[in-house]
Amino acid sequence: MLPLRDNIRTDGFPVVTVALIALNAVAWLLYQLPDLEGSVRQAGFFPCQVTATCPDPGLLPVSLRPAGAGWIADAFSSMFLHGSWIHLIGNMVFLWIFGKAVEDRMGRSRYIAFYLAAGLTATALQSAITLALGTEIDGYNIDALIPTIGASGALAGVLGAYFVLFPRARVLTIFFIFLILPLEIPAFIFLGGWFAFQLWQGGFELLAPDGIGAGGVAFFAHVGGFLFGAVTVKLIVATRRVRPAQHPPWERAER
Repeated sequence: MLPLRDNIRTDGFPVVTVALIALNAVAWLLYQLPDLEGSVRQAGFFPCQVTATCPDPGLLPVSLRPAGAGWIADAFSSMFLHGSWIHLIGNMVFLWIFGKAVEDRMGRSRYIAFYLAAGLTATALQSAITLALGTEIDGYNIDALIPTIGASGALAGVLGAYFVLFPRARVLTIFFIFLILPLEIPAFIFLGGWFAFQLWQGGFELLAPDGIGAGGVAFFAHVGGFLFGAVTVKLIVATRRVRPAQHPPWERAER
């Protein structure tokens, strides 16, 4: 499923959402493209850094060498790194479609704090599961040597907030089932389906013989970010409301 737009009309320009998209794009174009592996080693987040269990870099392939022990700074910087054009564009499309309304409801300062907190929470859950249940070979947790990068954990927090705030909004979605089928569906179905898929894939990953993260997607980061957003949004949301661009029957109940 690929979202194209929603029907929520916001009151102002989404400054923070646009700035986040720009920061991710600039980081990719100017920092990562010249040396993708080097950027990940330097600013990606390695779970083994938390417990100081990363092996000596000389024992590892170059692509897996963690650079230093500044894992708190890396947890922040990793939110603005991506592994490919598809990874970046996919995350930014979701952020643009769902971030505008959440920013408008929260207010800019609360939204940026919420976004960063969601990203850190997502990284914490993924890392905790990796460190506790990762595959050990020769005394090393090899899953903890896989760097975590991407905006999807923080983005998942935005999706969780949207799920709670705008469950009856409409999302124009493309379904790729034998042919391209555009369809407008309620946000709670789109986002609920997205979250269920992350849970299912995360559970399957725990049972996979190749270990956590072997598929290249941090599903538990998505789960952690979404739950953080859904649980905390009502505590920090601004009081003002936004209106759907069209005027379905439920709009009168919310105003």
